Amino acid sequence: MFVVIVGGGKVGLNTARSLTHMGHELIVVEQRRSRYELLKPELEEKLLFGDGTEIWVLEKAGMARADLVVAVTGDDEDNVIISEIAKLKFGVPKVVARVNNPRNQATFDLMGVDSTVCAATMMLSMIQHELPVHQFVPLLSLRRENVELVEIEVSHDSPAANMAIKDIRLPEGVLVIAVLRQGKALLARGSEVMLPGDQVLCLLEPGNEKALIRSFLPSRKPEDVQAETSIDAITE
Repeated sequence: MFVVIVGGGKVGLNTARSLTHMGHELIVVEQRRSRYELLKPELEEKLLFGDGTEIWVLEKAGMARADLVVAVTGDDEDNVIISEIAKLKFGVPKVVARVNNPRNQATFDLMGVDSTVCAATMMLSMIQHELPVHQFVPLLSLRRENVELVEIEVSHDSPAANMAIKDIRLPEGVLVIAVLRQGKALLARGSEVMLPGDQVLCLLEPGNEKALIRSFLPSRKPEDVQAETSIDAITE
């Protein structure tokens, strides 16, 4: 596999190291002269100096034959442009982009970027998971596969409380995969009984979040529950 990595910062460099170790062919595009000179002794012919948002630079990098493009600069606008050029100009099959500001995620989604990585969003999700404050926590979204992993609490008034998983009527497109109880994960076997206060890990199709919340938290409005863990609410 031939990979074009745009952005030679710590993320780009470590990605290049890992892919090289796995035996893949790659090139790293870096536009900062000082960083380029720093990377040159290690990457040698795998390094190209230039602005990755310029088409001629990407052509020189071999974008036309790339199997995968990784846009990991420190600027979201650049990463969007790189992703757009890769998809529309060169027809690259897969594009992975770094999202520095969670508020820009929607832009990457509109561009049809196959996969995005946002360290801030991932960190906030893990914090919400570790601190038992929120009743609903989105943990992971696989857009290309059209599936999400979420965590939801079993409230005391939940229809699921004190019921075996096999007897619970779940919304269409929702699958329970594990129950978190007292710091331990229990596989979602049909005979496992959910208790009030349990945290449940579910796989679901995007768009089914509100139906899931209504099933487990009937006394709360889904919009209010989701707002508590939204990026806007957290970063205001």
